[in-house]
Amino acid sequence: MPVPTPETQPYWDGAAAGELRIQRCVDCGEAYFYPRPICPSCGSSHVEWFTASGDATLYSYVINHRPAPGFEDEAPYAIAVVQLAEGPRMMTSLVGVPATPEALVLDMPLRVTFEQRGDISLPVFTPAGEAK
Repeated sequence: MPVPTPETQPYWDGAAAGELRIQRCVDCGEAYFYPRPICPSCGSSHVEWFTASGDATLYSYVINHRPAPGFEDEAPYAIAVVQLAEGPRMMTSLVGVPATPEALVLDMPLRVTFEQRGDISLPVFTPAGEAK
């Protein structure tokens, strides 16, 4: 399971509250993910956290048949890259949809939902209209 760091703590606090929090640059306005103290677009350190809409589309995926520790009972499962409505892409898991090429249509609309794993709430995505 992930271990929050000072740079990522607001992200994990948001997930625990059922919110997908990402960062944006105050100077250039670019939203980005993964959490970091410097804007990857312009190099500014004037960045802020905000709550993203939770809307996304499926950008890419792989169907994993060899589960990672802690996910043994869930294989096969889809590991995806989603394009957030705000612009950034993020790696995540897909739930609520079969892990088959027929069901995983690129550009399909998705919505964030959260799964509790021990002490961590993980953001995962499900087809839009089916979010918990």
